[in-house]
Amino acid sequence: MALNYPLTLSFKAISFGRQASVVDASGQMVAYVRQKALKLKEDVTIFSDDSQQRPLYRVSADRVFDYNANYGIKTPEGTPVGSLRREGARSFLKATYRISDAQGGDIGVIHEENGWIKLADAAANQIPFVGMLSGYIFNPAYLVEVQGANVLYLKKRPAFLEGKFTLEKRGDVSDEMESLLLPSILMTAVLERERG
Repeated sequence: MALNYPLTLSFKAISFGRQASVVDASGQMVAYVRQKALKLKEDVTIFSDDSQQRPLYRVSADRVFDYNANYGIKTPEGTPVGSLRREGARSFLKATYRISDAQGGDIGVIHEENGWIKLADAAANQIPFVGMLSGYIFNPAYLVEVQGANVLYLKKRPAFLEGKFTLEKRGDVSDEMESLLLPSILMTAVLERERG
C-alpha cells in the first residue's frame, strides 16, 4: 500500500455519523472513513473510496465509553490486523494510543506532541464566543512512533465546522507496517476530531 504523502483527512461538516475522506498529495482518494451512528461502542469502517462499496478495514471498540478502550482492527473478512489502545490515565493530559500487531505485540505509539494545547483548548471552550473560535487557535499534533523512531506526523488544521488533518511521512515504513498504521491513525483522528 504505497501512499503518496502528505495525506489530507477531511471530515464532513454535516453528516449522520462521522464521515471523512482521505486524499493523497495528487488529490486522489485513498480511503473513506464512516463511523456508524447511534452505536454505544465506537464502530468505524474504512472504505477504498466514497462509494463505500469496497471496505478495507473495520475498527471497533471492545467496550462502551471507556478511556482504556481497545479498538480491534480487522479486514472485511474478520481477520485481525492489529489493535489500537487508548491509555486512559496518560491520555488525560496528553492523548496516547498504543498500536499492537495481530498477535498483541507492541508495535508503536501515537501520542500528542504537546499536552498543553489540550489544556488551553479546554480552558478556551469555557469562555463564551471564544470557545467557538478555538478550532482556529488550538490545533493538536500527534507523533506516530515505531520502535522509538518518529515515522509519521498527524496535525489538525485550523477549521471552523469541519475537522481537517494532514498526515506527513517522516521516516521509512514498510507496506506491511503501513497497513496497520493507517487504520490506527484514522481511528485516532476520529476519536480526537472534536478537540481543537
